[in-house]
Amino acid sequence: MRRSNTRCFRTLASSLLFGLLVTLASGTATAVEPKGAMKPKEVKALVANATTPADHMKLARHFSAMAAKHDAEAVEHEALVNEYTRRPTVSSVKRPMAPDTAEHCKYFAEHCRNAAKEMRAMAAAHEAMAKEAEK
Repeated sequence: MRRSNTRCFRTLASSLLFGLLVTLASGTATAVEPKGAMKPKEVKALVANATTPADHMKLARHFSAMAAKHDAEAVEHEALVNEYTRRPTVSSVKRPMAPDTAEHCKYFAEHCRNAAKEMRAMAAAHEAMAKEAEK
């Protein structure tokens, strides 16, 4: 990496770290797993063995929590798009999808929005399975 790119990356990393620390200190952090989310092994086991309405509702809550997490990440990336668009960097021209560009953040904002949509669909499916298991 060239010296100026390294400095830019360090500045960006420091800014993001500071933002994370401020968010953690204020008690509104999304870096921690959201309420209702489970560990991947728990999800895998529950998906394989879910039979009761309670099992499916637990999965629905997990997928809803993950949708909220992805929505929050999309908002963060959209805010960065605004910043990078307002103050374009040299890397915007030379490296269009570099981490410090608006295009990179647009891509991940869209990716997070799509992931949130899929998580909501999974939550709805498990809510329907819970209703079906009640019968």
